[in-house]
Amino acid sequence: MTALSLGLATPAFAQTAPKSEEPTFSAAAVKAHVEFLADDLLEGRNAGTRGFDIAARYVATRFEALGLKPGGTNGGWYQQVPLAEFSLDPAAPASITVGGKKFANGEDVLIGASPRYGSTAQVLTGNVVFAGFGLNDDYAGLDVKDKFVAVLLGTPRGLTGAAAEAAGAEDKGANAGKRGALGVIYLVSPENLQRMSWASARGYFLRSQMTWLGPNGAPGGEDPGIKIGAYTNPAVAAALFAGSPQTAEQVFAAVTAGERPKGFALTPKVTTERTSKVKIVNSPNVIGILPGSDPRLSAEYVVLSAHLDHDGVDPNLPGPDKTYNGAMDNAAGVATMLEVARAFAESGKRPKRSILFVALTAEEDGLLGSEYLAKYPVVGSGKVVADVNLDMPILLYDFTDVVAFGAEHSTLGPIVERAGARMGVTLSPDPMPEENLFVRSDHYSFVKAGVPSVFLVTGWANGGKEAFQKFLATDYHKVTDQTNLPFNWEAGAKFAKINYLIAAEIANAPEAPRWYEGNKYGDQYAPGQPRAPRPAPKPAAAPAKK
Repeated sequence: MTALSLGLATPAFAQTAPKSEEPTFSAAAVKAHVEFLADDLLEGRNAGTRGFDIAARYVATRFEALGLKPGGTNGGWYQQVPLAEFSLDPAAPASITVGGKKFANGEDVLIGASPRYGSTAQVLTGNVVFAGFGLNDDYAGLDVKDKFVAVLLGTPRGLTGAAAEAAGAEDKGANAGKRGALGVIYLVSPENLQRMSWASARGYFLRSQMTWLGPNGAPGGEDPGIKIGAYTNPAVAAALFAGSPQTAEQVFAAVTAGERPKGFALTPKVTTERTSKVKIVNSPNVIGILPGSDPRLSAEYVVLSAHLDHDGVDPNLPGPDKTYNGAMDNAAGVATMLEVARAFAESGKRPKRSILFVALTAEEDGLLGSEYLAKYPVVGSGKVVADVNLDMPILLYDFTDVVAFGAEHSTLGPIVERAGARMGVTLSPDPMPEENLFVRSDHYSFVKAGVPSVFLVTGWANGGKEAFQKFLATDYHKVTDQTNLPFNWEAGAKFAKINYLIAAEIANAPEAPRWYEGNKYGDQYAPGQPRAPRPAPKPAAAPAKK
């Protein structure tokens, strides 16, 4: 019998709990999910591959067995995410030609690939207009239709407060695109080069990349209107400004002196050339819904998310093991989500709000599946009010605390703290603030959509620090992240229980979670939403007696 057919079998633990009892949580169930999802037969679950599709089918059958409602598109379990893998064609090197002089990509200019135009050569020719910093105010009196726009990096000096914030938030590509420009040429000054690494930027632009495509075929669903963007070093800038009222050197010097140069037409014509190689695949987010019981609150959705993908197979790795099984990252998170879904489904009592259980695709490629779901949330006229994200809980020890990245930003923090207190588990602050983990997992896609969110992991107490640091050093994103690690499966059941309690309180609370007053994420991404008063700082703990 194949591993797949075993995965589809009805689980022996699927027994309905008595209605009056709190659900139980099964270490054996968590173990079974992790062992299936991290098996070599799933080939590392890379998004867009056969192994990932098997994992997605496994999750869908779990949802179906629990009696959840399909939450994907067209009445199914899947929300297909169109993914584009794209790179520059080395056989046709990209370049910019300015007034007859060609500048090579990677040396004097940085041009990335684009999935927008398929695997074909893209050649654009036009006049160039210098538009200062490329802000909306800089276009006064300029005609840029069907022309390239050359703009400075950053914002003018001397702006403060709201003006500085507004200028920094402007999209220079969109500013040019809505005026009909062909493309944007970003002018990198000598001063800019003192703060940025051209070599590092070169590596980014020349490497293969992946994104999701919107219904309009635009990367990330956003069409800025321009057809190309390129960064140029001072040598290219000098050629662009040849024969103009000011040289590039004079413009850069004026910016350094705090001036704001006005725009004007440049003399040379420009031609950009690139050829991209594009591969498009569909990979699904798997979505199950537990409908809420309250006629009013059921239109509000709590998301419990975990990414299903990992890093696949690398045939070039030394040694016999070439599969990134991703047992901890993130079969463990998916197993937690499935066990919480089972507890809710079998409790016999639906929460007031609806719950969206989601196994996400393409997190390892840049949070792509969650970005797509946050953009197209499959809840109809309903509203997503919170996301609790499960990514790489370290299930190697009996944790006595948890870390909820983002707990300090919204009323989700006290909810996590109360859930932990019911189990004797404390809520600890971020032990690695320098890593800025709050912006590095799928919950952040929901944050950018204005949704209060937390990212929950096991904490550093009771041996957690040593276990966490050892895993990061020896197993994280390595082929050794597999089920022969010393998993503590009871810790898996315990982690599922605390997430159940968190989700249950969110789903049953009279009020949806709120950002705190003055919180930078709420202010940036959720303007106009109701706020909660920021809690007073907790008093420092008294020093321990000797």
